[in-house]
Amino acid sequence: MARILAIDYGLKRTGLAVTDPLQIIATGLRTIPSQELVPFLKDYFKHEAVELILIGEPKNWDESDTHATPLVRCVIRELQREFPAVPVKPVDERYTSKMASRAMIDMGMKKKQRRNKALVDEIAATILLQEWLEKK
Repeated sequence: MARILAIDYGLKRTGLAVTDPLQIIATGLRTIPSQELVPFLKDYFKHEAVELILIGEPKNWDESDTHATPLVRCVIRELQREFPAVPVKPVDERYTSKMASRAMIDMGMKKKQRRNKALVDEIAATILLQEWLEKK
């Protein structure tokens, strides 16, 4: 089986997470500058088989779009254009950053470590992916 990749896209940073080849466990991959997403994925796809890309879609409490939703939709179109063989599925990303921050506290991370926004983005992508796996 191929992996599933999750993306927590942001204006500056993008958190990435992947499943194991059996699609059982979600693991944080890394956080990269957002402008490096497509080149990073081109290189990653040379070494790893990915059958699905999940990307967090920002929504407000009332299901309306946030200021970031159009940006994510633009990235979805770019991913579909660059990787036509890999389906891209938007998924609800509400609460993932808050859950990531809570998880960092629960893991006993010091305040300085919890301020690392790159780590928060990677954990948020992992939570997004793990929740999707549990629903599947």
